[in-house]
Amino acid sequence: MSSFKNIAPEELQGRLDEVLLVDVRGPSETVRGVIKGAKLIPLHLVPMNVDQFKTDKDVVIYCHSGARSAQACHFLAGQGLTGLHNLDGGVMYWAGSGLPLVAPE
Repeated sequence: MSSFKNIAPEELQGRLDEVLLVDVRGPSETVRGVIKGAKLIPLHLVPMNVDQFKTDKDVVIYCHSGARSAQACHFLAGQGLTGLHNLDGGVMYWAGSGLPLVAPE
């Protein structure tokens, strides 16, 4: 059984105000655009920042295609976190669905 769920871009769009959104891509990727409101924590820094994922909200993690964010979800679930979601298809599917990207803060 999976320790996290996948979430479709369209579903995430309707829930952006109620989730903690985390982009685990590196700076060379996020400079091209992020989903509005995303916290930027590159995958290699996730283990050192577990406390930033502890929240009462659902946590949605994304990367370019969904592979690295799935790794982050697996790791965080192993740390006892719940309410984890992986953006299905990553930012590639998000943008491919015609949903907006913004410049990183």
